[in-house]
Amino acid sequence: MATYIIGDLQGCFDELQLLLQEIRYQENEDQLWFVGDIVNRGPKSLECLRFVKELQQQGKAQMVLGNHDIHLLAAYSGLKRFQSKSDTLTPILEAEDADELIDWLRRQPLIVCHPVYEAVMVHAGIPPQWEITQARALAKEVEVQLQSADWQTFVCEHLFGSEPDEWQDSLRGWERLRYIVNAFARMRYCDANGKLEFHLKSAPGKATAPFEPWFVFPGRKNKTHEIFFGHWSTLGAVDAYHIHATDTGCLWGGKLTAYCLESKQRHTLACPQNSKPKDKKTKKK
Repeated sequence: MATYIIGDLQGCFDELQLLLQEIRYQENEDQLWFVGDIVNRGPKSLECLRFVKELQQQGKAQMVLGNHDIHLLAAYSGLKRFQSKSDTLTPILEAEDADELIDWLRRQPLIVCHPVYEAVMVHAGIPPQWEITQARALAKEVEVQLQSADWQTFVCEHLFGSEPDEWQDSLRGWERLRYIVNAFARMRYCDANGKLEFHLKSAPGKATAPFEPWFVFPGRKNKTHEIFFGHWSTLGAVDAYHIHATDTGCLWGGKLTAYCLESKQRHTLACPQNSKPKDKKTKKK
């Protein structure tokens, strides 16, 4: 059995199927881990979401929530202030199984831990001051809210925003949850204490001290595990610092990555740049 960690799909369903053919994926034996951002910007978000959902419900896949997946939860809930002309979420929102898909999506975790290997998967990263056990506990706090009956109030009224940008154990309430989500789903650069910098999106080299890629700090407390993540397409393929970056920019004409955990081998598929169909306005749910 092999475990393949798949980089950000963002609606690139056809490319995913080609990559699975190339790695000779065995559905009844192999496991697929998806690093989040299953949907949005690409042409076949609905197909991607249905595919991952079916596999996960059969016990053949795992996924974590990415910022675009959370964006879909907000769009479904009627939050319009963060919607973009480049969104391609309408086919999901208008699908006959939209309620079922969203109910499944909001129950997905922010972190997945391998049952055998010291390996974890998140979408964006883990702040350097969090140990893995702490990261798992903090992720659970958010997951409880997303899985509650009042989850849409949390998403629409409390989830979005870039403050607070610095972690304190004393944080409470919605500010605490907002930082946790931003760390797991949006982080690229931070300082040694986990102060987040959201404006920098380019590859390392242009950051201004004290901000660095979240994984380079010598005192990082989560180096006990190999961390797999996506989110950062300009970073490219990196296998160092006890991390593995898997977003290699399929949507933008780069590659789609599948990293085999057991063999420590990267598999990639060259991808044409996807044309992004225009999204239509949707009615509030």
